[in-house]
Amino acid sequence: MSVVGVGIDLVDLDRIARMLEDKGEHAMGRLFTAEERAYLATRPDPTGNAAARIAAKEAVYKAMQSLPGARAIGWRDIEVTRDPEGRPAIRLHGLAARLADEAGGVRIQVSLTHSAVSAGAVAVVSTGPPTPAAPAPAAPARPA
Repeated sequence: MSVVGVGIDLVDLDRIARMLEDKGEHAMGRLFTAEERAYLATRPDPTGNAAARIAAKEAVYKAMQSLPGARAIGWRDIEVTRDPEGRPAIRLHGLAARLADEAGGVRIQVSLTHSAVSAGAVAVVSTGPPTPAAPAPAAPARPA
């Protein structure tokens, strides 16, 4: 196993609260996957959780920058979920998943935190088998 990169990000909660108030669903749809939006909808005040997820996405994005083509990774290509024990985990989609596959698979370790004023995340991306995350939601059944 070899380290691909390390990323860190810090997000101001007031900035996220203003963004959610001003941009609402537009911002939610641009930044978060459907599963992330569903989780945030269960929170009485999603600001801290949304900020921690934004910080995690940015930290993973930064950690993946040594992979060719990684600058084009989008917000929804990186999803914050939980592993089977409830720890934060990352599920990659789209370009991020393709770049990880082309690198022979990556393992992503992430740590999130938030206080009353900010949220932060650190991510370490290394080569090797993917980190187990919660299984992706099943696709709806198609009518016959």
